[in-house]
Amino acid sequence: MMPVRRDLRFNLPPERASDWHVQGSHVTHFFNALSLLFPAGERFFMDSVRNYRDQIDDPVLKKQVLGFIGQEAMHTREHIEYNDLLQEAGLPAHKLDKRLWAILNFGRKILPHSYQLAVTVCLEHYTAMLAGLLLEDASRIGGSVEGYTQMWTWHALEETEHKSVSYDVWNTVLKPGLGRYLLRTGTMLATTLTFWLIVFDFHVRLLIADRKRGGHIRGMWHVVKYLYGPRHGVFPRIAGEWLSFFRPGFHPWDHDNRAQLSRIDGLIAAVDATNAATPSARKAARRGVQAAA
Repeated sequence: MMPVRRDLRFNLPPERASDWHVQGSHVTHFFNALSLLFPAGERFFMDSVRNYRDQIDDPVLKKQVLGFIGQEAMHTREHIEYNDLLQEAGLPAHKLDKRLWAILNFGRKILPHSYQLAVTVCLEHYTAMLAGLLLEDASRIGGSVEGYTQMWTWHALEETEHKSVSYDVWNTVLKPGLGRYLLRTGTMLATTLTFWLIVFDFHVRLLIADRKRGGHIRGMWHVVKYLYGPRHGVFPRIAGEWLSFFRPGFHPWDHDNRAQLSRIDGLIAAVDATNAATPSARKAARRGVQAAA
């Protein structure tokens, strides 16, 4: 599977930044909280893989690493613009972004490169699980505002396309054995706790900042069902795949959902059609973001 860098731009209506999801603003802000993690988080991913790039001899894996870095760079750019829209909507996006940069920069200073790569492997498994769920279950995002739906679908497809790259680097550059297994699985336990604490903290802060919308009891019920519902909740749906990470012989492509990648060409065509139909609105929105920055 060779990751391909795609330079796509999305038409994100600024006025819908806080309520673009079909299930309302509370579920929207769960996705928005995830978006706030990507600029700092994906830079951390790229750097942790770059730390070992000179130790990779396999020419195919080298190309996959370049594709991985190229895709993550595009994701970072688009989520920076997305997050700027959240800031313009009166949400503390820049403050939360700076907080995460501080946390991850501190991690770069004190953590060995092997642990930084382990964190990336764990978080890439999380992005792969969440991406797979979004792609395989139309109820995750279907019926939401088109530009935001296209962006999250694109991100999910590319996370799927490169989901094994950091893990393959991990297997290549670290010595096999019990130590590697314990570092990987122990890091997953620590990363799971840290990741979800940050997501929920960001989610709550976005909800508090957007409390003028009201409807919090109904909105929180939608979030609870979306995340914890026994049949369709995010956590029950990813639990089995999360546990699979702890198998000694685990590999990300054990969950083989590459068939979803056949959607990429259709998505690109739809994005191009949307942008062609609304070029002036898109340019105006971007000028507003740039002026605010």
